[in-house]
Amino acid sequence: MQADRRDFLMGAAGLAAAGAGTAAGLRTGAAAAAASFEMPRGMTLLNMQRQGGYGLGVKTERGILDVTAAAASLGLPAPADMDDLLQNGKGGLLRAVADGAARGPDTLYLREEAVRFAPLVTRPEKIIMMGFNYRHHAAETGTPIPKDPPLFNKYNNALNHHGGTIKLPTAVAREFDYEVELVIVFGRECSNVSEAEALDCVAGYATGNDFSARDLQTLTSQFMIGKTADGFAPLGPYLVTSDLVKDPNNLRLETRVNGVQRQDWNTNDMIFNCRQLISFASKMMTIKPGDIFYTGTPHGVIFGEKKPRAERQWLKPGDEVACSLEGLGELRFRLT
Repeated sequence: MQADRRDFLMGAAGLAAAGAGTAAGLRTGAAAAAASFEMPRGMTLLNMQRQGGYGLGVKTERGILDVTAAAASLGLPAPADMDDLLQNGKGGLLRAVADGAARGPDTLYLREEAVRFAPLVTRPEKIIMMGFNYRHHAAETGTPIPKDPPLFNKYNNALNHHGGTIKLPTAVAREFDYEVELVIVFGRECSNVSEAEALDCVAGYATGNDFSARDLQTLTSQFMIGKTADGFAPLGPYLVTSDLVKDPNNLRLETRVNGVQRQDWNTNDMIFNCRQLISFASKMMTIKPGDIFYTGTPHGVIFGEKKPRAERQWLKPGDEVACSLEGLGELRFRLT
């Protein structure tokens, strides 16, 4: 009996030591990760609304990993949200938390239906937009193929989220339109980058919609007032890291309004591909981690219909819009 008791105590001590060693190993790994700037890799990520702010989620087979809760449970540092992850290069910290949680209880994971999505990013330095970047879209609107990318901008007030609403500014506009777009999300600073190296700066890709008020867009020679009303930049639901996207210029993209398909095309119709867009923009400005780039929409928008503008069925309060990109998820929002 004494031998059995001795063996039991030695076994228990060994297990405790092993657990302590695992925890120490995680902390050591996290400390090392904190010392280097890393983009996230091999993950599908989301930004969540949490009490008092935002939090980061990782989509897994077990559900959505609540990174904030998992880090607290494991005693590890972690990025506070998507902007902290991208702008401060905390991909290594995130990996340490995800690896630790994979050996943890199911309580660290949420059902996706219970998640309150936030805008995928909330405080980028720049929101870069591209106009008329699909050959068929340029044709449907009677726009000459541009020789250089026509860029414009939105502001952070326009950022919106999966499952969100857009309150239409009906006091100043009535011609509301959808534009499904591939969105590039940056994870490294790039300035004057070559086309060959441009995608090395990309943290991941997402589904976006360049929502537009066409009557304001065409009121003057500048697009901005028709593009950057509150909530006019829905983005999400996920950021899929760039290593999981084989070719951003070979993805199917779609829009449905009230369940009816309106756009269905492929990013291979871009006039300027993702490498060219990044390289071009980086010659004019330094692109920072956490910045986002909407790359243009294909044909099928209301603005391109061959009928008088007054006779077109523009979007209205009560409409529901769903847009998707192959492998990146479906973004849904409602108009009020």
